[in-house]
Amino acid sequence: MNDTMMLAERADALEHKMMRELDAIIVKSRLFNLADGDMSTANGAALLAANPGKPMLMGDDPRLPKMPARPTLMDFFKFRFGPANHLLQSARHAVRAGMDEKVVLACLLHDIGVIGFIRADHGYWGAQMVAPYVDEEVSWAIRAHQALRFYPDESVGYAYPESYIKNFGADYRPDPYIEEEYRRARDHKWYMTARMITVHDIYSFDPDVVVELDEFTDVIGRNFRQPREGLGWDSSASAHMWRTLIRPTRYL
Repeated sequence: MNDTMMLAERADALEHKMMRELDAIIVKSRLFNLADGDMSTANGAALLAANPGKPMLMGDDPRLPKMPARPTLMDFFKFRFGPANHLLQSARHAVRAGMDEKVVLACLLHDIGVIGFIRADHGYWGAQMVAPYVDEEVSWAIRAHQALRFYPDESVGYAYPESYIKNFGADYRPDPYIEEEYRRARDHKWYMTARMITVHDIYSFDPDVVVELDEFTDVIGRNFRQPREGLGWDSSASAHMWRTLIRPTRYL
């Protein structure tokens, strides 16, 4: 038996142990299982039979920090998003370069798709998450940065990242939809806003530089339209995405 199988079995055993100790049955989403290469589907009847007296989880996951009743963007950074130092560095870099607050906010939010949901198409996910709450220019730039980061722009000193050669291989070429998105973005009136995300993105990976979220309280307050009901509990087009982060293991 290889080490990978042994690790997977230990993880499964720990998961079953934790489930027995909880008051409800917690089921992983289909997307979570696909990320593990698992094509199986949870059998609700079998889970109920194996855990008599326990319902499916339909509320807060007790393993996660409890969110405030009316969560703010800052709360998601603190209690749901993954490590955000790269985004904080990027936003500070934009501040020190004298960028407009729209660019600063776009830098602060450009990778929330990665630290909140999923890496694939993270620019699109992130843009949809924030679109109801920010200026249209900001959400457009967050979406467009996904394509622009693969293409250099000598006019602003942006070269193809060396890290991409290391991470993806020297022969990697973006998918056709990324190429098409780049071409459209290149001629767009907000091109430079999105391009500035890539500029302040690429120089913001220093593990020794720590930036506090509180540095951007005022920028967020002036440029992010926090719903009175709390993110996830308003009726915006992306409220469901924020609710999913609040309760990621809710059965339905």
